[in-house]
Amino acid sequence: MLLTNAQIATLESNDSFGLIEDGAIVIEGEVISWVGHRQDLPQDYLDHEVSDLGGRLVTPALIDCHTHVVFGGNRAAEFELRLNGASYEEVARAGGGIISTVTATRAAPQEALLADALIRVDAMIAEGVSLMEVKSGYGLDQDTELKMLRVARQIAHARPINVRTSFLGAHATPQEYVGNPDAYIDDICIPTLRIAHAEGLIDAVDGFCEGIAFDTTQIGRVFDVAKELGLPVKLHAEQLSHIGGTQLAARYGALSADHVEYATVDDARALADAGSVAVLLPGAFYTLRETQAPPIQAFRDYNVRMAVATDCNPGSSPLASPLLTMNMACTLFRMTPLEALLGMTAHAATALGQTNMGRIVAEAPADLCVWDVKHPAELAYRIGFNPLHSRIFRGSQ
Repeated sequence: MLLTNAQIATLESNDSFGLIEDGAIVIEGEVISWVGHRQDLPQDYLDHEVSDLGGRLVTPALIDCHTHVVFGGNRAAEFELRLNGASYEEVARAGGGIISTVTATRAAPQEALLADALIRVDAMIAEGVSLMEVKSGYGLDQDTELKMLRVARQIAHARPINVRTSFLGAHATPQEYVGNPDAYIDDICIPTLRIAHAEGLIDAVDGFCEGIAFDTTQIGRVFDVAKELGLPVKLHAEQLSHIGGTQLAARYGALSADHVEYATVDDARALADAGSVAVLLPGAFYTLRETQAPPIQAFRDYNVRMAVATDCNPGSSPLASPLLTMNMACTLFRMTPLEALLGMTAHAATALGQTNMGRIVAEAPADLCVWDVKHPAELAYRIGFNPLHSRIFRGSQ
């Protein structure tokens, strides 16, 4: 395929959109073979099937690197509680929050979980997503955690999208282990991690390091097993307080530390040294009406790559719009439109260990979005508006 008459945001570097006016892209199989100005197109490619894009903008396809799209039920009632003054932590300690979703997810058949998840996945595909991460963590027992991961794997067979899965067994302490989180880690979390890995169900290991979840020592024990199994790690860190999760993630060379609202300058330096990505989740910040924003300037100062993701989940971020997420990142966190787009493409890919994705360069996967806009900044500027013209996935429209 030969795409012509396009404005191309290559994102080839991290300091500009890499715009090519009147550009062309050559796709052979599932890979980009050539990109550049149309006037420089090599003769060898002139016999390819031509698709004239009418001057539209082309970007890499979007990547959502932090989601919890597989779950049962919803938590609209808790949304109302929070609006009436209850905090996220108060809801969780009262048996709501993650635990209420655990109950619904345990009860849901695998087929129902997949059907519900696909509704959310379809919304993301409609806004240009070609790669997404899906976590477990709403089972907190062996059978349900494995059920969630099997559903996550099924998504890529049911829809034209790539999926990376993360084991989040260390998400919360279930009711049957209340007051004894260490026993839960020993009895359920670690054995289930080993089984899930043996079945080929996981690509990474995650954890929730927070006062209402697990401390750094407990997460460290899970990460030690992940390291033994050769699995990369990532971590929910410093979302509601600062208990050392970001430094822990850096010590383990984590793919990413996610949320990081309470991260410090020292944490930014540690992430930079480790090469870890800071994944920013403005949907949760917005939904929980938080006021402590991530240290964006510190991440800039230390050249920490910043990804942006929906955190799509039933409680703290019932958000399935990557475009709205980009707008929130700019409006709430003062990121630039370039940072937001890199955060939903190249840096999101790095946060998933897929460093060959998220840019329009030769030999990259041919996953692209064609937009009815004039400039890439418009993607983060508009609110509740989807200008996607078409999506190219693995070289096919």
